Amino acid sequence: MEPMRLPVVETVDIPPSGCTTGTTLSPKEKRKALRKRLPAWFKTTLPTGEAQDRFNFTKSTIEGGSLNTVCEEAKCPNIHDCWGRGTATFMIAGEECTRGCRFCAVGTIKTPLPLDPDEPKRLANAVKDMALSYVVITVVNRDDLPDGGASHYRKCIDAIHEVRPDIGLELLCSDLDGNFEALAHLLEGAPLDVFAHNVECVPRMDFNVRDPRASFNQSKKILQEAKRIRPDILTKTSIMVGVGETDEEISDTMRDLRTIDVDLLTIGQYLQPSDKHLPVDRFPEPSKYADWDTEAREMGYKGVACGPLVRSSFRAGLLKDEAYGAPPAVTRSQTNSAISHLSFSDSLTEKI
Repeated sequence: MEPMRLPVVETVDIPPSGCTTGTTLSPKEKRKALRKRLPAWFKTTLPTGEAQDRFNFTKSTIEGGSLNTVCEEAKCPNIHDCWGRGTATFMIAGEECTRGCRFCAVGTIKTPLPLDPDEPKRLANAVKDMALSYVVITVVNRDDLPDGGASHYRKCIDAIHEVRPDIGLELLCSDLDGNFEALAHLLEGAPLDVFAHNVECVPRMDFNVRDPRASFNQSKKILQEAKRIRPDILTKTSIMVGVGETDEEISDTMRDLRTIDVDLLTIGQYLQPSDKHLPVDRFPEPSKYADWDTEAREMGYKGVACGPLVRSSFRAGLLKDEAYGAPPAVTRSQTNSAISHLSFSDSLTEKI
């Protein structure tokens, strides 16, 4: 099957300004004119056969259960790969976030609807009947709640584990506004394999990229405290590129996160969801992602995925398995999303 190309964002020529022209662009037209065309390497593949059947079944079950997935909300380009492998990422605690990060496609609202007390049960019932082997639960920020939603997240985790104790579970959590007490309530005794929280960008770009209530330092503290509370589970984070950082800053940030023993790392290209979001600054070549992949492995990360189309939950179950000795996730049936200097034969050699 021919690879499916992602939608290409067309560029618009900006007319010269000044007295020589009578054409004036509206603010919306100017924003559109600044959008960059996607490079030629932005392509992925569709599943076939059994993987396609699994994707279709997952999709119909999610729609039938009125569930939200970050796969759809964040317009993830790897939705076919993950759903076709039996992995899905559910978004709980509402469809809208209390923060307004400039990169995010999820809607923003100051006062969201109250939490749905039936959500843990509905989520568990859906997962029970799905052909899933690994589930990622991600959340919107709920700064309107005293505990940031931690008790609700825990109920969802426990509900899934009760009906499917065999399934792998990962939580992609908010920073809980730095509430360590809420974090402890969430994590102590929780049946989790991975606790993930995204730093999103290099420290210098916090102000331009993230909501003022978020910061690299706060995210780092949450990851560090999670590891202290539960040293038995893996911690994970993700970095976007193309928001104004330098290559050196990416390397420095990776190194900084290893000082707090973050286990799993993903690095991916930021793509502008709409004209109103933060413009893309650059598109690093695929070879640069392969270099970052090598750097991360040399630094001691136990599972790594770097590439233009990689997102924080990319092959989440395989990345977890990699940390425990399975072949690297990026070497298994490439989809052009992750880039590495490793090859399938290399991974076999390493494990023999």
